[in-house]
Amino acid sequence: MDTVDRKILAELQQDGRLTVTDLAARVNLSISPCHRRLRDLERDGAIRGYRAVVDPAAVGLHFEALVFATVHWENESTVADFERAVAAIPNVLQAQRLFGEPDYLLRIATTDLAAYQQLYDEKLVKLPGVRRMNSTVVMKHVVDDRPLP
Repeated sequence: MDTVDRKILAELQQDGRLTVTDLAARVNLSISPCHRRLRDLERDGAIRGYRAVVDPAAVGLHFEALVFATVHWENESTVADFERAVAAIPNVLQAQRLFGEPDYLLRIATTDLAAYQQLYDEKLVKLPGVRRMNSTVVMKHVVDDRPLP
């Protein structure tokens, strides 16, 4: 990956809907080499996909919590079962396995506190291997969905 590839990635992180023509102009390439580099970045996995960034409030998701989960490490299947179950919950926007304690950080969005409580009571505390969960409410996003440097 060279500086031109990095410029292409930076431009697409700012605006994923750029045409190849516009992208080529922004990175000072002609269209064909720009298109070839773009395909290579996609094929090699540097670009994993394209998506719309949706405002959670616009779709009724006004409440967000961060959940710290500690899991019993009985065997490898406990971890796999926990991760599979977490991935199956649509309200979990992100799930990250951590070093040390807690074991996982989950970012969860719901319509309101009551919906979060229901999700917590009916699904989160029943996840396989859960030993302890702590939640904190997100008050405000200071840095959100920043492009990679």
